[in-house]
Amino acid sequence: MLTGLPPLVSGQTRLLILGSFPGVASLAAQQYYGHPQNHFWKILQAIWPSIPIGAGEDGYKIRSEWLLSRQLGLWDVYASCEREGSLDSAIRRPVVNDFAALQRLCPALQAIAHNGGESFKHAKHTSQLGVPVYRLPSTSPANASWSFDRKLAAWREVFEKQGLI
Repeated sequence: MLTGLPPLVSGQTRLLILGSFPGVASLAAQQYYGHPQNHFWKILQAIWPSIPIGAGEDGYKIRSEWLLSRQLGLWDVYASCEREGSLDSAIRRPVVNDFAALQRLCPALQAIAHNGGESFKHAKHTSQLGVPVYRLPSTSPANASWSFDRKLAAWREVFEKQGLI
């Protein structure tokens, strides 16, 4: 059984971005969106050019602090699961995270954005928190049906709706 990453949130988090479960590269690095081909950090950099995109552990720490300063948070819908490789389709025996407990950590929470279809399957759980819930295209390199520009436009729209840009 694999265990996911702890939530990257603060008491000021307004928008929580939920993935499904970290891939192999992210788990090995203990970093959200740690695969170099994932578009997540590239999308944020296209929206906010000032985001520091450094490499390695120090770069991730700086990006994480920047993310929190923008009132954004990261977590996954699954706390743990069995999976060979990194594909969502290979997830077996998933255990869903405790979103009610997370809401107590994030009293300023105003919206949730699901990063991809597997995450969005659990919108019924997150919608119970009483905040708007959005479905965004996956930033995974496996989501080749969406171009980078199309993903960027969808993500930008949610950030604009939430008054974050």
